[in-house]
Amino acid sequence: MSDSPWFVSRPTSSRAPYLAYCFPHAGGNARSFLSWQQHLEADAELVGVCAPGRGLRLDEPSPAGIAELAEGAARAVAAAADRPFLLFGHSFGAVLAFETARRLREHPLLRHLVASGCAAPRLLPSERVRQTAKLRGQEFTEAVAFFGGLPPEVLAEPELQDLLLPGLRADFHLVSGYRYQPDEPLPIGISLVNGREDPHVGPAELRHWEHESVLPLRYHWADGGHFYFGPDPAPAVDLLRSLIRADSSAPSAREEHVELI
Repeated sequence: MSDSPWFVSRPTSSRAPYLAYCFPHAGGNARSFLSWQQHLEADAELVGVCAPGRGLRLDEPSPAGIAELAEGAARAVAAAADRPFLLFGHSFGAVLAFETARRLREHPLLRHLVASGCAAPRLLPSERVRQTAKLRGQEFTEAVAFFGGLPPEVLAEPELQDLLLPGLRADFHLVSGYRYQPDEPLPIGISLVNGREDPHVGPAELRHWEHESVLPLRYHWADGGHFYFGPDPAPAVDLLRSLIRADSSAPSAREEHVELI
């Protein structure tokens, strides 16, 4: 795998035939995906995507917007991808993965986009996200708690919030400034995976993804809320494995409808 600062990975013992680029949620750490590698086994090398100004790249300038961030990610992926690959993103990461896919639409090795826990881009940003991005301090923390994913100790301790939440605030600011631009649908399939109890994203928010691909959407529902994969990553990992194996056995998968689990 490339030694680019954009990527973190835990390579398999032998060279995997496929790459799965994973974009974290707002305030998330790309390294959190690396534990999924053991479940993918030798089917694919999982690669976490690290944004400038976040995580291990705190000393770098933060991007001005999602478009700039997607441009950088697309350049990094295009330079590194030497095998068929898909893009996976959760929540904020799904928007970024989508915009990255748009910029990679002509790349011959791009196979699929998996959007997790995210409304259709043309509906973003939601009013709740716009209002949350304007808040500060404890009000911001309490508003973010609606989405889930914050440990109780963070909600209770302002000191921990000051330490752990600056990246989350910055990502909410990026999302609140996102402006969808109509474009031709992607020439690859799009799979959606969402928690059934997600209070922010439901069927009404998902159906408009149908405008973003020339192929039919594939829906996959998991038990749980917005962070359905927190207790058990199986719903997300099983979906990735299914797509990867189906594509590996069907060279023309970009043109075919692949049935999921």
